[in-house]
Amino acid sequence: MTAVTRFAPSPTGYIHVGNLRTALMNYLIARKSGGTFILRLDDTDRERSKQEYADAIKADLEWLGLTWDRLERQSDRLGRYAAAADALRAAGRLYECFETPTELDLKRKKQLNMGRPPVYDRASLRLLPEEKAQMRAAGREGYWRFLLDQERTEWTDGILGPVSIDAASVSDPVLIRHDGQVLYTFASSVDDVDMGVTHIVRGADHVTNTATQIQIMRALGGTPPAFAHHSLLTAADGSELSKRLGTLSLRDLRAAGVAKEALLSLMARLGSSQPVELRMSLDELAAGFDLAQFGAAPTRFDPEALWPLTRERNQRLPFEAVKDRIAALGVPEALAPDFWRVASHNITRLDELAEWWAICRDGARPVVAEEDRDFLRQALAMLPAERDATTWASWTEAVKAATGRRGRALYRPLRLALTGRESGPEMADLLPLLQKIPAV
Repeated sequence: MTAVTRFAPSPTGYIHVGNLRTALMNYLIARKSGGTFILRLDDTDRERSKQEYADAIKADLEWLGLTWDRLERQSDRLGRYAAAADALRAAGRLYECFETPTELDLKRKKQLNMGRPPVYDRASLRLLPEEKAQMRAAGREGYWRFLLDQERTEWTDGILGPVSIDAASVSDPVLIRHDGQVLYTFASSVDDVDMGVTHIVRGADHVTNTATQIQIMRALGGTPPAFAHHSLLTAADGSELSKRLGTLSLRDLRAAGVAKEALLSLMARLGSSQPVELRMSLDELAAGFDLAQFGAAPTRFDPEALWPLTRERNQRLPFEAVKDRIAALGVPEALAPDFWRVASHNITRLDELAEWWAICRDGARPVVAEEDRDFLRQALAMLPAERDATTWASWTEAVKAATGRRGRALYRPLRLALTGRESGPEMADLLPLLQKIPAV
């Protein structure tokens, strides 16, 4: 079956790893089936929706390669929502309410105190026309609720399996606010029907919404899509992640040096029974993607897991993929391929290349133990001015013969003096790249 999926973020902030998980799953379902992936901006909240966030969402998805086949804005469809609302009113499925937030809160508290679920009592449904007129005359602003059929709504979820929600335990949802703003539950249902969406993957916190939206879609004459609800992310220690999501925006992770392939590879498998493995393309991810492999239990997300994948990805890159970055560092063209070959296996983030070129170009700040100083002065004086891949072996052999040092006592002080680091590339490979030899 050719799938039509959608990702519907609100442009009220930057998208984070939780959003990405939803976007990626929907994208992979569409791509695997040769279908359509829709980016739909849920921008009916005029006060909070910002163009800068809409632009950022598109930029983040483009960086990841999650290109969309259609772009829709809910703010362009307000006339369609008005027509759909009129149809529901005519069918007796949309009714006007007048309670204030304070009154609703008091009702909820009373029901809870009586041991009952805090479900809206449909008091406004029983208002006579003259009573509604009196409320409007008194300055009350009406808002609109959808009249649920108080029966069980059932579907087979792509991840959770059989789901059954008793609509009698759920309040009739508000679809249109007193100021006329169309809310997500309504706009999304209208869009999914009109746009022929066949599959929706979203977070497990939407399960009750799904039961409501299935009823709305049917009331509109539509066929509900296949739903799947993925697990929610927690922090690595199992605590709630939602409060930290602001620090896990895609743009922040990108700025920190996380590779897009690392991010996509982790998110495509996190919470599934399949091992997380680096994949270098979205086609590879799509080929191995299977909703049935995902579970319902909360899923731990540790940002540190992105770094080994980023390291592996960067080490796989061919020279052609990084030559412009290396040239921008000032690495001579003749040295650039060898520099990448040597440095690539000693970095996690690509911006660490600058540190290794600084060592090669300017010489390291040597780390010298006082008891090694005389030894190092003697050894460095023996270092040939012209150096190639054989120099390290011949030089250290000569130094060993001249000083009697061997093993760790020989090699460790030389590495620390030349690189300022305990570890790094093979010295035989690095030595020909060093433009300056530090003084000790």
